[in-house]
Amino acid sequence: MTKLNEIRDNAGAHKKRMRVGRGEGSGKGKTGGRGVKGQKSRTGVSLIGFEGGQMPLYMRMPKRGFNNPFAKEFAEVNLWRLEQAIAAKKLDAKKPIDAAVLVAAGVIRRPKDGVRLLGKGELKSKLDITVYSASASARAAVEKAGGKLTTTQKVVEAPAEA
Repeated sequence: MTKLNEIRDNAGAHKKRMRVGRGEGSGKGKTGGRGVKGQKSRTGVSLIGFEGGQMPLYMRMPKRGFNNPFAKEFAEVNLWRLEQAIAAKKLDAKKPIDAAVLVAAGVIRRPKDGVRLLGKGELKSKLDITVYSASASARAAVEKAGGKLTTTQKVVEAPAEA
């Protein structure tokens, strides 16, 4: 049995860093591994993306599109996925269903900015479901099955002009 004062790392577990520019005998003295002369041997040089005065590739490529930093990302759930979870007894159709219940049942991994219900598949069960938003076909399918669909999406209305 090893004693506390005898515990140490395996041999070679920690490699000492090379100290550059500490004399010829060190193996990395004189030029410090930078070769000789030229811009790259000096300190503070950044030539990344420079192509010798030619227009760099990243500037030659066309810029397209726009990335909206305020866009919401939704966890999308189809009707067939809900029905599948109910058939597998992971969801109880009699209890209200929301994002937390869907995560617990393993239907979605994480709620992201909200759950969006989509209308692909068939719904046989009567559900009381609360989601951020739903497609028109999903809303119609839930109501056709005798269920209740509640959306938490806040609809922003344009200000009334006087």
